[in-house]
Amino acid sequence: MSRIVGIDLGTTNSLVAIVDSGIPYVIADAEGRRLTPSVVHVPGPDATPVIGHPANRVRLLKPAETVYSVKRFMGRRGSDIAREEMLVTYPVQGTGSGPVTIQLHGRAWTPEEVSAEILRKLKADAELSLGELISRAVITVPAYFNDAQRNATIRAGELAGLTVERIVNEPTAAALAYGLDKLRDKARIAVYDLGGGTFDLSILELNQGVFQVLSTHGDTRLGGDDLDRRVVDHLCREIQQAGGPVLSPTASDPTILPMLSRVREAAEHAKIRLSSESETEIALPFLTPAFSFSTRLSRARLEELTHAIIERTRAHCLRSLADAKLEASALDQVILVGGQTRMPLVRRKVSEWFGCAEFEETRGDLRLGDDFHKAKGPQLNTSVNPDEAVALGAAIQGEILAGGFRNLLLLDVTPLSLGIETFGGLMNVIIPRNTTIPVKAGELFTTAVDNQRSMLIHVLQGERERAMDNWSLGRFELEFEAAPKGVPRVGVQFEIDANGILHVLARDVKTGHQKVVQMKSAVDVDDADVQKMVEESVANAFDDLRARQWIEAKLRAGETLIATRKTMAEYDSELDPDYRQQLHAALDEVESVLSLENPKTKTGDPARLKGATAQLDEVTKPLAEYAMDKVMEAMLRKKGVL
Repeated sequence: MSRIVGIDLGTTNSLVAIVDSGIPYVIADAEGRRLTPSVVHVPGPDATPVIGHPANRVRLLKPAETVYSVKRFMGRRGSDIAREEMLVTYPVQGTGSGPVTIQLHGRAWTPEEVSAEILRKLKADAELSLGELISRAVITVPAYFNDAQRNATIRAGELAGLTVERIVNEPTAAALAYGLDKLRDKARIAVYDLGGGTFDLSILELNQGVFQVLSTHGDTRLGGDDLDRRVVDHLCREIQQAGGPVLSPTASDPTILPMLSRVREAAEHAKIRLSSESETEIALPFLTPAFSFSTRLSRARLEELTHAIIERTRAHCLRSLADAKLEASALDQVILVGGQTRMPLVRRKVSEWFGCAEFEETRGDLRLGDDFHKAKGPQLNTSVNPDEAVALGAAIQGEILAGGFRNLLLLDVTPLSLGIETFGGLMNVIIPRNTTIPVKAGELFTTAVDNQRSMLIHVLQGERERAMDNWSLGRFELEFEAAPKGVPRVGVQFEIDANGILHVLARDVKTGHQKVVQMKSAVDVDDADVQKMVEESVANAFDDLRARQWIEAKLRAGETLIATRKTMAEYDSELDPDYRQQLHAALDEVESVLSLENPKTKTGDPARLKGATAQLDEVTKPLAEYAMDKVMEAMLRKKGVL
């Protein structure tokens, strides 16, 4: 059986790693380089694509034919892309719910196809180094990648000739690479993962060899690219003020694109240098034949430009702690993952937010006394190369799947609740957020209308009580025999596999007829909306609870009204006039409360409605008893007893 490699398919760089004789290591290419730039250059319509370092060098000369940061387009819809959000110099297209494509030499490339070229390069490097064919891989993704993005990653692997054995969340893989499985039981770790295009904060607990993700929060559109853009915008303003050309990130002028590409590369290199230097020079000679540009950028100025972006990660840290029901002081370690965490500002802020050791700018590391951890809180762990940690962890997971490291188990969680829409427009949660995966859960449902012949399974994701406030992941119908309401039984089962992909099964219990649908998220909303979803669920908790109580009370009241009117009509001539008046008064009170429903919010006073319905129930007890006696009398007469 072939070995399983671990692959970190990154926004900026990608890596492939393997475990050999119990030791994980990153595989280098033929020239000894372990990091492969996630860059693909397509020189012509029939030419072989150029991958990695050579493509990165060509990017300055052929920016419109060179693709980079493609990970941020994986699994996206056309309506999601906004070129002003991405500093890319190649043509990206897409409309509505259609796929995102990259137009190169008359051919429409998908992000999966571009990513597959990178994966082929990593596969070839591994085969050359190991001297054997490689066909199996574990590939990592950001913890907040949704179903569509995870499926796109799997497709990219398959296009590259790989069997993707497992999709693993990047923070979880990093925890393995840091050797956190060697910590004491009940150790709790926070993984702060800030890469080129994505951010995740996950909290894990180790308990008797089991790694369990307690919570995760993140943003798949927040990373080093955003920091680069702030520096690029700053440089473009300075270039214009110095009398140079006007450069716009959304420019399509072929004469501007090469200049913009040079500015972007200079910004990225300056940002990297300022992690170890206090000031650096940025020189762009002959930006145009008549204009050269040079300036100095300090670390302090870089931090001014990027501070707001780094601060955006703090909210995810706080939410992840809240979801795990932990204080920062309860953590044993905070580990840093992703090349962007080399930035002193990032390390300083993370130390501050989690109450870690004091960060020392001059050394770029931590001052840790012997008893510091016990006295002060979690240790900031930077012992592993942040660029390589994820790939090493993926390789360890591959070794686990291949039968090695038998004393270790890896468990992930789903970041948002999953459920279906039920009668009245409510969301019925089947799998709560932060449930450990893989997981399988289900419930039985029935119909609310007589002679219903099918049930619409509307799959939802989110944290709100009403279906309309959550995200729709898809719909399908299950057909069954017509029957009175409440008779059909439909089992709905959700299964999230080890890759985080959702499969939904609906089965008619009577006939066994079923449908199984793999959900490919049709939402793919901005990650800011993911964050907003959780915020709104907290901010609107009381209103949402009131709305659920109102809808449930309204459904109950409606059923009671229908049943009461039906029984009254059947025995109207036999009712005492005073009692009939009491019944009408109780009916009118329920209808009066229902009429007060706010047309905008679709809610009313649930307590008052429950009270009116309870009063109607009380008043109708004699009627119900009378009706039951009549039914029993008719049955006895039919049997000849009376």
